Amino acid sequence: MTQLTLAKPDDLDRLTRLVGDFHTEQGIDQDEDTRRAALAPLLDGCPHGAAYLIGPGRAPIGYIIVSFGWSVEFGGMDGVVDELYIRPAVRGRGIGSEVLMSLPKALAGAGLKALHLEVKADDERAHRFYRKLRFHPREGHTLMTRKI
Repeated sequence: MTQLTLAKPDDLDRLTRLVGDFHTEQGIDQDEDTRRAALAPLLDGCPHGAAYLIGPGRAPIGYIIVSFGWSVEFGGMDGVVDELYIRPAVRGRGIGSEVLMSLPKALAGAGLKALHLEVKADDERAHRFYRKLRFHPREGHTLMTRKI
């Protein structure tokens, strides 16, 4: 079973490196100071989200960040998988599947009613992967964003 550990302030450097690797891979342009400023509150217990290290705490192989919100439609607290990253060298071993099966169960115990994630429209492989894990597109809905 893949180990998930709630990230704490002492994990900031490890998590920042992993997030930097993910952002480089995805072409996300963000400087390290901005990245650290976005992560630090999550590690300090901010109620708006949580970061989990995947694998051994001292040498994590990935991370998942979930942001929390409230949904009348879903009947309470919901979450969005903001980022999920597994180091390339250990991908394809079922780690992501384990994380996305175990974390929702654990969060349901804390009152989570729904977990959402965003998938690129043309990434059929990712769509198949997430459907296998019981994530489904919301027919007739498109995520729209306004940067502020």
